[in-house]
Amino acid sequence: MTIVTSPLENLCGPDQALSKEAPDANEFGLGPEVWRVLARCHDLRNRGEYEGDQSVDERLLADLIHACKIVAAALSKLPAV
Repeated sequence: MTIVTSPLENLCGPDQALSKEAPDANEFGLGPEVWRVLARCHDLRNRGEYEGDQSVDERLLADLIHACKIVAAALSKLPAV
């Protein structure tokens, strides 16, 4: 029997492959593909704000719209407060 002393040790150990982490409750079940798009768009927004880069990528815009629809669907499943 192995005693786990920290959450990191639960993810991997000596001579073991990294095991999959359970989804964070704050992620609302959104996949990494959604978070990557949102993070990329946030980075581009900051670049536009601070460096003046105003380039628009039509593919990224389409991906952002799709990600927003996924986020809206996930939010609609949350209980009302």
